[in-house]
Amino acid sequence: MAESFAAGGIAVITGGASGIGRAAARRAAQAGMRLALVDVDAAKLAATADNLSETIGRDAIITSSADVADMAAMLALAGQVQARWGSPTLLMNNAAAFVAGGPGGILDANENWARVFAVNVLGVVNGVQAFLPGMLAAGKPAVIVNTGSKQGLTNPPGNPAYNTSKAAVNAYTQNLARDLRERENCAISAHLLIPGWTTTGEAEHRPGAWRPEQVVEHMEKLIAEDRFFILCPDDDTPNDVDHKRIFWNAMDIIENRPALSRWHKDYKDEFAGFMARDLPVPPKA
Repeated sequence: MAESFAAGGIAVITGGASGIGRAAARRAAQAGMRLALVDVDAAKLAATADNLSETIGRDAIITSSADVADMAAMLALAGQVQARWGSPTLLMNNAAAFVAGGPGGILDANENWARVFAVNVLGVVNGVQAFLPGMLAAGKPAVIVNTGSKQGLTNPPGNPAYNTSKAAVNAYTQNLARDLRERENCAISAHLLIPGWTTTGEAEHRPGAWRPEQVVEHMEKLIAEDRFFILCPDDDTPNDVDHKRIFWNAMDIIENRPALSRWHKDYKDEFAGFMARDLPVPPKA
């Protein structure tokens, strides 16, 4: 059984100054873990550290305004954490970039695509490459959580750069989990966190959304159950709805339907009928 928040452990959390990252940091502090928090927003990072120091003391917190897309900065942080405390027992690659521009984003500026991929994809890869060697050398139980998105699974129109980056995180994390599983005597597990509609940043909370603390609670529970896919519901979208949407999207390939047929006018009624029925293959509990 994997334990994400363990007393005496070491948590490294990117995007740790707001939203899900900050909620995870708070949970880690409550569990009595030491914290290395990474966020490009230095002001929010300082405020978060000050708040958490009331629980675990300032000496138990390292802060870094490193850009996760900067491999040299991530390696420097890994060296700092290793020298001070040792290797992480929880590595949470959670930092993300959002760029909406352009009509659907397909012809959006190349620099926007590059930035989204640098943070959302290479930021995850950099986090793993910076910290995993030390975690493997320590030979202790540890958990790696990479934050994906439902948009990387069902690919809704409107933000292809973000969708594509999160699809890459899904593929990468599956490969990471398999790699760790095949290593002899490896006690490190990898998990893909897939939040639903969540109030993040400084956004006003709206009915139907989950709060970041609910996501972290769900994450902790499913990691303890050794789940790889941590698919989060929200108050508007239960997991059975997500399962149907994911199934339909995958069946586009099998049925030779048009790309993203869920949003195709010729399949509108068929999709509505499908969503009204039970899944052909019930998901395992």
